[in-house]
Amino acid sequence: MGRKILFITTDQMRYDALGCNGGTVARTPAIDGLAANGINYRRAHNQNVICMPARATIMTGQHVASHGVWMNGVSLPENTPTVAHHLQQHNYRTAILGKAHFEPWLGSGEDFYENRMAALGERGPHRGFEHMELANHFGMGHSHYDLWLAEHHPDIDAKRYQAVTDKGQQNMAANGDTGAVQVWPTDIPKNLYHTDWVAQRTMAWLDSLSDDEDWFVWMSFPDPHHPWDPPASEKQRLDWRDVPLPELYPGSPEAAAEMLKDKPKHWMGYFDGSLWANLESPRGFKPCDMTPDQIREINAYTHIENELIDEACAQVFNYLQRRGWDADTDIIFTTDHGELQGDYGLLFKGAYHVDSLMRLPLIWRPAPSANIDPAEVSAPVGHLDLAQTFCQIAGIEEPDWVEGQPLPKSETEAANQRRERVLTEWESEHGPVSLNLQSIYRDQWVCSRYGASSLYEGTEGELYNLAEDPGSRINRWDDPGCASLKSDLIADLDDHLPEARQPRLPRLAPV
Repeated sequence: MGRKILFITTDQMRYDALGCNGGTVARTPAIDGLAANGINYRRAHNQNVICMPARATIMTGQHVASHGVWMNGVSLPENTPTVAHHLQQHNYRTAILGKAHFEPWLGSGEDFYENRMAALGERGPHRGFEHMELANHFGMGHSHYDLWLAEHHPDIDAKRYQAVTDKGQQNMAANGDTGAVQVWPTDIPKNLYHTDWVAQRTMAWLDSLSDDEDWFVWMSFPDPHHPWDPPASEKQRLDWRDVPLPELYPGSPEAAAEMLKDKPKHWMGYFDGSLWANLESPRGFKPCDMTPDQIREINAYTHIENELIDEACAQVFNYLQRRGWDADTDIIFTTDHGELQGDYGLLFKGAYHVDSLMRLPLIWRPAPSANIDPAEVSAPVGHLDLAQTFCQIAGIEEPDWVEGQPLPKSETEAANQRRERVLTEWESEHGPVSLNLQSIYRDQWVCSRYGASSLYEGTEGELYNLAEDPGSRINRWDDPGCASLKSDLIADLDDHLPEARQPRLPRLAPV
């Protein structure tokens, strides 16, 4: 008999969102408690900085090059073995409650089971999960949460933020105080909001299990991903006027130009709206138009959503205590990717391999019965390592298709594993605009090599010394004094990045 596993993810949460990681605004005592009693990974990276590729890595324990989900809208093939399958084959009960996004959520239900299962009255099985109840951050009308809310609370459902306009464009509407894009406090009671719903459905499914069963439950919160639409009643938690501007917020177009001048051109192109290479933000949105107050308001709602997540987690942690399961339950908390939140004058996410998007909160609270000491680990780890960690917790042999290592439980174990690097990839195509880059983090340096694309010749890149420049402000790519180091990092990247899957999987929907 293995230990029980509660795997918690958020969507688009920064490393510094949590108090245990230096956050000073949102109150996150429940998650901070996991860190105090467990292992806090100080240098965890995703293998891709957007949803679908990152979640495919979590499911498969593989680099993006191997599993092939190279951008949003590319579906992980249904016959792909996942860690959920593997645990299920070893007598684990498996469920996911909340956001899945292994298939495009802008695709039709005819094409993607995730988008039709609720309408069919089904809850799986699918992709190794015997039970799925899905929710998303946009009102799309096809998740279990969407249909439940529409049936039981149609008046509230009618007020939800819609992902796309009648013209098929990403919605830019706002109803906050500052006109900030996609700020949309909703007239919904907290207990009906999707964050609490995910926690409630998690506990409801756990209620169906007996004490002697092993289980793997993925509790997947859709927030703090945009739109920033928490219950309007929660606005009182934080006055946006009191929220500090980010340290990396330039403050003016002139300061942004200075900050971005040595970065590849798609950075400034996104800021001033001259180059749209990023479907991860609404097409009509220009970051240069944002005001400081709009940044404050967006970040205030982000902090509020993070507090609601923490409180929902606390509900589930208390439930485990009441069931007498906490002592034998491992809890792992992370996110899929970060959010720019005003850093560099930008918002949302995209092909920007900096800490704002790559660096993750990652906390493992081992079951108390395992007698593993609390620790902080600074060695590089990633999503790649989660599948093997789940197998180790379960006491089962890892499948032969995984590419990571079990998460180290101490700095000593990390050194014994020879953890030196973590890799992150990006590839995208939006109409005629293509872009790809591959990054390596090693020895507090981040090196990003750009491939040939519609935007770049393949000689461009970024190189940052995070020990001296933690904000990745100074691009050392063309610094002659760094030429040898840059060559060494690129060679290391080539040595450890798998060959890309062939043929390339098709992109089947926008996102």
